[in-house]
Amino acid sequence: MRDLDYVAAVTATTGGGAVWLGGVAMPNRRLVLRWLRRQALRLADGHGRDLPAASPWLRAGDVGQVTFHGTDAPEGLRAWAGDDGLQDDALRALECGLPALLTVVNPAVGLRVTLAGWPVRPDQRSTGHRSAGDRSAGNRGAGDRYRLPAFAGCRGA
Repeated sequence: MRDLDYVAAVTATTGGGAVWLGGVAMPNRRLVLRWLRRQALRLADGHGRDLPAASPWLRAGDVGQVTFHGTDAPEGLRAWAGDDGLQDDALRALECGLPALLTVVNPAVGLRVTLAGWPVRPDQRSTGHRSAGDRSAGNRGAGDRYRLPAFAGCRGA
């Protein structure tokens, strides 16, 4: 059995607490980012209508629909998914051992949807994973104000 070195999760938070919308474990950071990007587009495209068809890739279960009140959150999800620079920043964060986070906010109802991917240290593979908030580079969304910082100390950055 191959080690799964990265995990990804999507959660929704309201005043009443957090709800797990779905997640996966993957063998590399590119697959984690690909899954997160797909979920961002599914959530954005499902706003107000049926979600696109589920992934044909058996291990990559897709998250369910979230109803947004307004267009800011879906636009933020689309902008993040379509920005090559933000995708590269997320890959570098994962490469450096940091989580890649995106949080969009729907202020009309106090809803926050967070997409997160993070590496799993070898000693955590059998006992679970660390919180997406540990050693966080911060919550990120679409646009320049949400760019991950440059990781000068990381190889490949």
